[in-house]
Amino acid sequence: MTQQELLAIKQRFGIIGQSPLLNRNIEVAVQVARTDLSVLITGESGVGKEHFPKIIHAYSARKHGPYFAVNCGAIPEGTIDSELFGHEKGAFTDAKNEHKGYFEIADGGTLFLDEVGELPLQTQVRLLRVLETGEYLRMGSSQVRKTNVRVVAATNLNMRQAIDEGSFREDLYYRLNTVEIRVPALRERKEDIPLLFRKFAVDFCNRYQMPPLSLSEEATMLLQNSYWRGNIRQLKNLAEQIAVIEMDHQISADTLRRYLPQEENRQEIVLRNPSQQSGKDYSHEIGILYNMVMQNKKDLEELKDLLSHRETGIPVYRETEEVQPTREEEEIVPVEEDSLRIDDGEKERIKRALELSGGNRKVAAEKVGLSERTLYRKIKEYGL
Repeated sequence: MTQQELLAIKQRFGIIGQSPLLNRNIEVAVQVARTDLSVLITGESGVGKEHFPKIIHAYSARKHGPYFAVNCGAIPEGTIDSELFGHEKGAFTDAKNEHKGYFEIADGGTLFLDEVGELPLQTQVRLLRVLETGEYLRMGSSQVRKTNVRVVAATNLNMRQAIDEGSFREDLYYRLNTVEIRVPALRERKEDIPLLFRKFAVDFCNRYQMPPLSLSEEATMLLQNSYWRGNIRQLKNLAEQIAVIEMDHQISADTLRRYLPQEENRQEIVLRNPSQQSGKDYSHEIGILYNMVMQNKKDLEELKDLLSHRETGIPVYRETEEVQPTREEEEIVPVEEDSLRIDDGEKERIKRALELSGGNRKVAAEKVGLSERTLYRKIKEYGL
C-alpha cells in the first residue's frame, strides 16, 4: 500500500499517526476486508479499536450493506440475546411485540461486537452457532432463521486468561480470531503522541474560542515518556482540560505535570521492564505494590507527626479536621509568611473550572486534578 493510499484512509476515518505498527494494522484491515473471515481486534481500552471495523466494512464487498456496532458490555445480561437474535411476541413478560435482532437487520452487512468478552456463556453458545452455520433462533421460537453477516469483534480483555478462568469459550475464541489485529497502546507509538495532542488541542481551542496551545520541548518529551494508562482517551481529556483551564497557552513541563497523575512517570519506568524481560505483563501486580508503598509512606509520615506531637506538645491538625485554634494558640504558634500568600494561578484555575462545570465540585475537581475534599478546602481558603 502506498503512502498516499494510507493517508487517504487515515483522513477518511479520522486516524492520526505515522507509527509503523499503526500503518501495518491499517494494511491488514484493508487486505482482510476482501474476505469474509471473522476478525478479532484486541488492545487496551482507549486505543481506538473502533476505527478498524469501519475500515473492514468500507473496503469489503458488503460496503453497500448495513453496518451496526453493538457494545456487548453495555447491554444487560437478561436482554442481550433478544438484542442480538430477536424475540417473538410473548417470549417473556415484557415481549408485547416481535422484535428483530441485530443478526436479522444486519443481514448482508457487517456487525461489530465491541467488548465481546463480556458476553454471557449462554449467549456465546448462540453466537458460535450463527458464526459456524449462519443459523439462529429468535427467543421464544423454534423456527430456524438464516443470516449472512460478517462479524468483527473487539475486546480489551486477556482472552487466554478469560478462557482459563472459564468465562469465555475457547472454541468461540478461535472462531472469532481467524485474523487478529492488535492495536498498539499509546506508549508503543510515542512518535504519534505530539501529533494527537496538537489535533485535540486545536479542536478544543476552536470549540471554546481559546488561543492556540503550544508545548515546550521539555513538555513534549514529558508527554511522550508518560505511561498513558488510558491511552488516546486519557490524552484527549488532558488536552481539553489544559485548553479550558490554563490562561497561559505556552505550556511548560511544570504546567503539564499538574495535569498528569502523580504515578504516571514512575509507572513508565517501573512497569515496562518486567514484561520485556519475561514476556509476561505484571503491570497490574506492580500497580498494586506501588499503591501499597505509597500508602505505607503516608502512614509513616502520619506516625512521625504523631511522635513529634507527643514530644513537643504542639497540636497536629489534619486536612479532614475542622479544628479552630484558640486565641492563646494563635499567639504562641508562629505562622510563616509564605503560608498566607494566595496562589493566583491556582485560584484562577479553580474558579474557571467551577464556572465551566456549573458549580459541580466533583466535575471541577476532576478538571483541575484535585480530590473533591482538597477542592472544597481550596474553595473555602480562596473565598470562592
